[in-house]
Amino acid sequence: MNAPRTASAPRVAYGRDACSYDRRTASYRRYRRDTVDALPLRPGDVALDVGCGTGLCFEHLLDKVGPTGRVVGVDGSAAMVELAAERVRRHEWDNVTLVTAPVQDATLPGGADGALFCATHDILQSPTAVENVVRHLRPGAWVAAGGGKWAPPWKAALNLVSRAVHEPFVTSFDGFEQPWRLLADFVEDLHVSDVAFGSGYVAVGRVARSGR
Repeated sequence: MNAPRTASAPRVAYGRDACSYDRRTASYRRYRRDTVDALPLRPGDVALDVGCGTGLCFEHLLDKVGPTGRVVGVDGSAAMVELAAERVRRHEWDNVTLVTAPVQDATLPGGADGALFCATHDILQSPTAVENVVRHLRPGAWVAAGGGKWAPPWKAALNLVSRAVHEPFVTSFDGFEQPWRLLADFVEDLHVSDVAFGSGYVAVGRVARSGR
């Protein structure tokens, strides 16, 4: 299940074919919302949307942080960020900031109150990317992650479907058994729940309140 792949497929999905991303992932709208709902944010908070893509989570995040809060979306694909910017302009959101940069190199606001990793398998497998996000969060800030994973081995047919669904969007299926594995090294009390009959997950935890 973990054969390495080249990066060509994700580059196409997030580049040339970015305009079809919303349509291709529409069936996962419910799980996207579940991941945002797992992030305990309050009005006035600053939330980082890591690997924000076309901004599909912006509206849900803005519902939480309100007009006095702020959402910062970061993505390494210029094509995806361009579509996110169009979404921001269309909705006239004046409290959304976009950053176009690989997450591991991105300059982010310090002291953010929460971070969302929604359908960002490749980012979650990068220690430098996860570390860069977490070091820009305040002590005690919340982190939520959600996406696909391998179901138990006896659900082989479901895993075949998962491979087909996620293959255009991941560089490698390495770590797909527990995509949150590295995140657990950076946050405390990470709670993971299965969704989609075990082929997906939602994980939530918080940054240590003091140095670790």
